[in-house]
Amino acid sequence: MIVKDEFLSRLRKIFDLNLYEVKVWTALLSRGTSTAGELSTISDVPRSRTYDILESLEKKGFIIMKVGKPIKFVALKPEEVVERVKKNLLIDAKEKTRRLETLKGDEVLDELTGLFTKGIKFVEPSDLSGSLKGRQNLYNHLDMMVRDAEKTITMVTTHEGLNRKLEALMPSFEKAKKRGVKIRIAAPIDKNNLNVARELKKVAEVRSLENFKARFTIIDSNQLMFMLLDDEKFHPNYDVGVWINTEFFSQALEQMFELAWREMKQVK
Repeated sequence: MIVKDEFLSRLRKIFDLNLYEVKVWTALLSRGTSTAGELSTISDVPRSRTYDILESLEKKGFIIMKVGKPIKFVALKPEEVVERVKKNLLIDAKEKTRRLETLKGDEVLDELTGLFTKGIKFVEPSDLSGSLKGRQNLYNHLDMMVRDAEKTITMVTTHEGLNRKLEALMPSFEKAKKRGVKIRIAAPIDKNNLNVARELKKVAEVRSLENFKARFTIIDSNQLMFMLLDDEKFHPNYDVGVWINTEFFSQALEQMFELAWREMKQVK
């Protein structure tokens, strides 16, 4: 059985399997029913590992075991596998979410918080910085910053960035507004994202930014996060941002923003 490496790589990513698992699974799909020994030969997976791999695939819902001598394994229809994997993922996600939710009132979280609080005392504010890669990581960190905001949130973003802010940050914006946080957002606005801007107006003051392209967020005039790349030219997976806790730089940038803010047009 010859299966291209590119195809195996795609299967690994789609179904979250390791290399041996996709080799054994595709080998079994090509046979329908087979023994561990036969699958080891076909897939070029060491015989000593084949039983473990088959047991793992069975638990994940990819195959079933046929009792008898010798023990045989039966492949399931790919459509059925997809449905089983989806169900297992949902069950696993619910269980992990439930486990994390129980931590809110648990002593484990108190101990972790204690470790962090004690450790943070020995860190200079300017040392609290780091780089983040991948747009999802950037937005996860942005969401945390918004949730921690106490006074002000200042955002400058791009045309498409405005759409992403609505989708990723709106719930946190709403909570921030209820806390009394002042939110200001500036971005290029045209007919294609005007409705998004109007939706964001429910929680923030939104103004149209012209002839200027930047991506940064300032929280409470002391935390700053800025993106290094043009979001129109780079894939989201390669997006890069820098976060830094610096009152000096944050205030300086916010003062420059104030000058530009006065010249921007309000969204109606």
